[in-house]
Amino acid sequence: MSSNRLFRFPKPQWLNTPNSRTAGVYLAGALFSLGFFFFIDASTFSHSARNGSEVHIKFVDWIPGICSALGMLVINSIEKTRLSADSYSYSGTGVAWKARLVLFLGFALMAGGLAGSVVSVVHLLCLDEDPQVELF
Repeated sequence: MSSNRLFRFPKPQWLNTPNSRTAGVYLAGALFSLGFFFFIDASTFSHSARNGSEVHIKFVDWIPGICSALGMLVINSIEKTRLSADSYSYSGTGVAWKARLVLFLGFALMAGGLAGSVVSVVHLLCLDEDPQVELF
């Protein structure tokens, strides 16, 4: 084991293969789309006549989901080669800097969506004085 590693245990060799990286990307996309589907399903059920409670999903609760979806689209729309390509082959100068800025904005949108969803849940469950919402 080399002395310049941060952690004590080595990383498994199967994580370095391109197939495992591709499988991880597809798994992350599948989990994101599954979570987004459940959010849309819960919000449509919230306003249906079959919902017996008084708690409904409002537009404020949609904003974190919209930010997360936009962040995921921005991150996945950037080509990986543009992050390190500071040549004139990509129509102008400073392409890597611009691509890194857009990538940072995508990660900021996703982090804002995560923080907004935590704030929304805390506000809905802990701060409102709704008698039907129970904490376990």
